[in-house]
Amino acid sequence: FAELHAAVPGLPLASSRVLPGIVLRRDFAAYCPADGELQALLVTEPLRPALTAPGVEFVVNSEGQYQASLRWITKRTEALMKHLQSNNVKLLLSSAKQEEVVIYYAKLYGVSVVECLSSEEMALISEITGVSPYVPFGDNMDREITETAVVRFCQPLLLASKRCVHIGVISVCAFQPHCLILCGPVDGVNVQHAAALQEAFIMLQQLFKTVHQ
Repeated sequence: FAELHAAVPGLPLASSRVLPGIVLRRDFAAYCPADGELQALLVTEPLRPALTAPGVEFVVNSEGQYQASLRWITKRTEALMKHLQSNNVKLLLSSAKQEEVVIYYAKLYGVSVVECLSSEEMALISEITGVSPYVPFGDNMDREITETAVVRFCQPLLLASKRCVHIGVISVCAFQPHCLILCGPVDGVNVQHAAALQEAFIMLQQLFKTVHQ
């Protein structure tokens, strides 16, 4: 329930509504408008390649070596984003904060990015879509990316003064996600209404469970 409702203070209760899909309460790190259905990729780590593996010391003997290393990172990042584009990936949903170089090439190759998603949001999207987070594959840039979810739409949403992301993920199960936009004059009223609605849903769950048995 926490991931499927958004409280918006400062608006009348009559402004409350139900939206299809999921509302992510953060703004795009990069937004590239796209029409129709698009492929989305879930990631849990920075996509900027590291110079060395964890626990391995990386020694730079000169400024020239350091600059060459940075150029290598930039080229690898661009190659990865280009690979995403060639696999029709138009949206990155990331629990990690992405580096500026990733955002730059995402914009260049038409890939929208939403970062810093919570583990609960990532788990919900993964459960709805049946897709596991994508793991970068090192030097193998030819492998087809199959860990993609289908999204009907991906667009900005303004809730009062807060910029959010509204996505319509296609579910692989019977559950079709909808998000409750709960409006009220102050936060306290919204908290009370949200708690009452959650208790009502729990009661309905118990009722239908009893009937089923």
